[in-house]
Amino acid sequence: MKLVGLTGGIASGKSTVARRLEQRGAVHIDADLLAREVVEPGTPALDAIRARFGGGVISPDGRLDRPALGAIVFADAEALSDLNGIVHPAVRQRTAELIAEAKARNADAVVVYNVPLLVEAQVPHPFDLIVVTHAPRDVRIDRLVRLRGSSEEDARRRVDAQASDEERLARADVVIDTAGSVDDTLRQADVLATELGLPEA
Repeated sequence: MKLVGLTGGIASGKSTVARRLEQRGAVHIDADLLAREVVEPGTPALDAIRARFGGGVISPDGRLDRPALGAIVFADAEALSDLNGIVHPAVRQRTAELIAEAKARNADAVVVYNVPLLVEAQVPHPFDLIVVTHAPRDVRIDRLVRLRGSSEEDARRRVDAQASDEERLARADVVIDTAGSVDDTLRQADVLATELGLPEA
């Protein structure tokens, strides 16, 4: 089994690359989806979030009120650290389970773990390769505003809350330059897929 860590700043094209590798036969594990799964109603992580941040971050239907929680943690580094201390261990445990399942199904599987906070969270999984999707800060801010409807202020805050480009690139075995067109990004993803031994799409 090959374990590939895929990371990059917000709006840097991680999902585009992950989807192409999945089309080529890789097993895709998405940390953002797992971060939602581990805080579903009834989970220990949601109980811990309620205990730390209060009932105001829980919607009437019992689910996590993400905007309410985001308003707290994006303005308070200590609160964000506390939240990460709850969510990251739960995500790590679930990830380990999914990696083990993929290996059990196919000993030669290529598993792509799409984890935006690979650098920040110091993800402990033993990666064979770390791939960083990279686009300049202003390009990512523009994408957040144009494609996701963020305000420019919110977009800047989200980009700047993450690890610096230098910190991410220092961990990279492979860099995919996503500043150009989607087709250009997909071409680079296909080169990577071939190097990983994945079949043609």
